Amino acid sequence: MADAVDDPETFWVDPHMRGILPLDGFHVPRRLMRTIRQAPFDMRIDTDFRQTIEACRMPGADRPSSWINDEIVSAYCKLHAMGYAHTVECWSGEQLVGGLYGVRIAGAFFGESMFSRQTDASKVALTYLVARLKYARFTLLDCQFATDHLTRFGLKEIPRAAYHAKLQTALAQPADFHLMPVNLSPAEVLHAVGHKS
Repeated sequence: MADAVDDPETFWVDPHMRGILPLDGFHVPRRLMRTIRQAPFDMRIDTDFRQTIEACRMPGADRPSSWINDEIVSAYCKLHAMGYAHTVECWSGEQLVGGLYGVRIAGAFFGESMFSRQTDASKVALTYLVARLKYARFTLLDCQFATDHLTRFGLKEIPRAAYHAKLQTALAQPADFHLMPVNLSPAEVLHAVGHKS
């Protein structure tokens, strides 16, 4: 992380309490389920990594500043080129209106940031990410820190030692981020996350 978008320094973070989204306990609010059924977005995977990460570092109403500096953008773009960093993107026509990015290693996915330019776009992207991870038998979705936004989806904080144990298990689990077809119907996506449509 960086302290600010214009700070050239970066640092590693290993918090005492780690935020994770348990894949078997992911909660989709009813209103969001209705939105997903309406399929308001064209869902894409890894089609514009740089635009997604750049959108994640733009200031917004809920975040006046960002921790994503130029060095982080460069490093994650390199990870994407190597096949380790991925995006889930919400498109409306030719406009990228929401999405998220993160890093995948074996059966662990490390969610880094998300953004939304239309109502519920980041929430839809998160639900599609969880469907993809569950479909491919990932075992860990690391969110680093707890936020009110993520707590609504079932995020839990666990002690560092418990997190490290979960991480070791996930790193021993092979998983293919691209296993789930991109063109699953909304009903199939909701089924994959464990909700009846």
